[in-house]
Amino acid sequence: MVRVLASPEVRSGSVPGAADFAESSVAGRVSVLRGSFASMEQRISLVTLGVADLSRAKEFYESLGWRGQALEGIVFFQTGCMAFALWGREELAADSGLAGEGDGGFGGICLAHNVRHQHEVDEVVEAAQRAGATVTRPPADTFYGGYAGVFTDLDGHAWEIAHNPGFPIAPDGSITLPDFGTT
Repeated sequence: MVRVLASPEVRSGSVPGAADFAESSVAGRVSVLRGSFASMEQRISLVTLGVADLSRAKEFYESLGWRGQALEGIVFFQTGCMAFALWGREELAADSGLAGEGDGGFGGICLAHNVRHQHEVDEVVEAAQRAGATVTRPPADTFYGGYAGVFTDLDGHAWEIAHNPGFPIAPDGSITLPDFGTT
């Protein structure tokens, strides 16, 4: 890996929120933060809301002018450089490994961070666990042909780390939903 020093603006603290960064890779994918290895890019790929009634929720967002595509019981919306999805609340909780009574309750939202390669799922989940996260669904093959795992952060917020070959990641980290051929 080739490393370069952070810009003078970052090192001086004049970039908000970046004063702690010591160096970053050329591609910006790996950063060293206060001497510890951070293996997760600073971006969100997908926000999924767990909803009580999928049809009602889809109609609501479409009445706001959004256009979604349904696939396997999930409605996806392209939202700029990321995606927004609606899924049944119980299904999302189960998929996140948070369907049990002792999990402190499921908040109804899951953030997703898509990675470019399958091995990165394991690396990010392991890094999160070392940082104090609770792994609620260990990385494994998924129903959609990808590979993913889920952890909750220190406050119980669910994060899915996924390699989804159907959602390619652009060099800037953005994803573009494919045309599922459905509405």
